[in-house]
Amino acid sequence: MDLSPTRQNLRDQEAHERIQDERPTKKARLEDGERTDNMIQPRKTTKQKQKLSKRALQKILHHEPGTPGDVLWHEINELLGRNIVDDAIVAGRDLEASVQFGDILELDVVEISSTGDSLSILPAPHPPWVVATPFSLPGERIRVKIVRNGRMLSHADLLGIVQSNQALRDDSRVKCRYFGECSGCQYQMLDYATQLDFKRHVIQKAYRFYSNLSAEMIPSPSPTIASPLQYGYRTKITPHFDEPPKGKARSAWIPWIGFDSKGRRRVLDIEECPIATSTLNQALGPIRKEVQEQIDNYKRGATLLMRDSLATIPQQDGDETHVCIRDHKAIVRERVGTTLFEFPANSFFQNNNSVLVPLTDYVREAALSVPADGKTKQPTHLIDTYSGCGLFALRLVDSFDRVVGIEISEESIRYATHNVKLNGIPEDKCEFRAGQAERIFEVVQDFPPKETAIVIDPPRKGCDDKFIEQLLSFGAATIVYVSCNVHTQARDVGKIVSGGRDYTVESIRGFDLFPQTAHVESVREFPSVSSLEA
Repeated sequence: MDLSPTRQNLRDQEAHERIQDERPTKKARLEDGERTDNMIQPRKTTKQKQKLSKRALQKILHHEPGTPGDVLWHEINELLGRNIVDDAIVAGRDLEASVQFGDILELDVVEISSTGDSLSILPAPHPPWVVATPFSLPGERIRVKIVRNGRMLSHADLLGIVQSNQALRDDSRVKCRYFGECSGCQYQMLDYATQLDFKRHVIQKAYRFYSNLSAEMIPSPSPTIASPLQYGYRTKITPHFDEPPKGKARSAWIPWIGFDSKGRRRVLDIEECPIATSTLNQALGPIRKEVQEQIDNYKRGATLLMRDSLATIPQQDGDETHVCIRDHKAIVRERVGTTLFEFPANSFFQNNNSVLVPLTDYVREAALSVPADGKTKQPTHLIDTYSGCGLFALRLVDSFDRVVGIEISEESIRYATHNVKLNGIPEDKCEFRAGQAERIFEVVQDFPPKETAIVIDPPRKGCDDKFIEQLLSFGAATIVYVSCNVHTQARDVGKIVSGGRDYTVESIRGFDLFPQTAHVESVREFPSVSSLEA
């Protein structure tokens, strides 16, 4: 598979920010500490011919836990071997790439990263070094062009497939004309069952890298739950465009409106998105035209919000008309099973409605599960932390005597309370309370811990240590941890299990909220602790 001349010419026109492959200063390397245990110390470096900017150096050496760069660093260590990486750090070679920007070479793909890019190792006589390349698969031989260097890693563009893995790749499966350029999807050439298996492997690696638990304490992840829709599922998209040029160039400028190009600091012009709902795709063309006609009104670039919403609350089954909401302050309406939700367009709600019934049903089952010892009673109370507009609280309310959602955002509490009334749920059965981060569980002192299940669904950064301390102090019968970032989830689960409350990990299962992409949601259960990845 060769990339078309048009695409390649377009790529070659784009200037790349080049990170020079040289050692940082001794001071910067010592401040980094190399390893978290500070056991690996760099050797003294010689005077440098060129100097990395402080910002570029920080970007290479420091990653927040669970971010894509941090995940890649763990994968590099596992792929090359920690001893080899440590030796390179000590010798000051961890930033000394033997390939340069623009180099073209052929590589054999070893595995897929959790980010969706393929990972290859430079062949001899190159020193051990990893190359990450998008849109390629394990077992393939690929032709690549180096575009930037990092720490023990280079990033490359895919120029072509020299030898494909026909057991995995079928390019006739690709339904998007922008696939291979757009950064949104990674897996369209794969059979869907293979995508689900890849995501299960992501969860396995995350717990190996981040949980700090022994292998026997981590159950093997159950098969990933499929999304009922593999295309046309995404209920929110945010196309955007760059800042208009200044001067005479502005008069002839036509904005490209779309999503980020893979590996490029530019917008890819997008006229349709096959993973978005038909409602959003029908609205995209007129919205693009409107922006292009009114571009003189924009002084800067902008991001356009597009959300799929019910036009009105349906009065009967099947009585549904969908519209595209663009105003950040407008109300979006969604139905999950028989439960209705209204919330502001600028607030968070899961973007794949088709999988929310199986997801919430699974969380219900996990929250109600108890050891088969005949002594433990099922929980009668439910606390939904990070509750937002009430997805889990309202979907699970029929299975508990009392449900409370805890939120810091007053607006979220207001709409969650509205949704209780919208669904005809008695206020004494389900309510939402404002909690302060430093005393989050003080508002549920009327809930008996040994009869209570807790659902956690935090943002991508996961839970902070203060929250975990309060969670352990409360001592709920069961914890179900739902996460959009399995890596921070694994870190947090390790802290919960090691926190002295005798919680154990009962199950781990992934949910595919974003088919065709590398993203996976995860659910984990503890009694017991349960964990789900979404």
